[in-house]
Amino acid sequence: MNIERDVVRALRQVYDPEIPVNIYDLGLVYEIRVDEEHKVNVKMTLTAPNCPMADQLVEEVHEAVKNVPGVTDAAIELVFEPVWDKSRMSEEAMLELGLL
Repeated sequence: MNIERDVVRALRQVYDPEIPVNIYDLGLVYEIRVDEEHKVNVKMTLTAPNCPMADQLVEEVHEAVKNVPGVTDAAIELVFEPVWDKSRMSEEAMLELGLL
């Protein structure tokens, strides 16, 4: 069982409400930590700090992570340092948005 890999898969099912790319490939996930008890902590950001959908997006991420088999608990921390920019996007995301 590779919980971190499964969490990444789950995060790839959550999409930014304003950009048609999943939050993982968009580079919004800064850190995933899994402890010995299979509690998962995710540090993530938003494309803009004043995103009106922030609460909904954080809740979607929480539900996605919590529903991964083997995860006993999930905590999502919203951070704004470092500031997100498009250099954090995966190549696939850049291609999808026509930036490459």
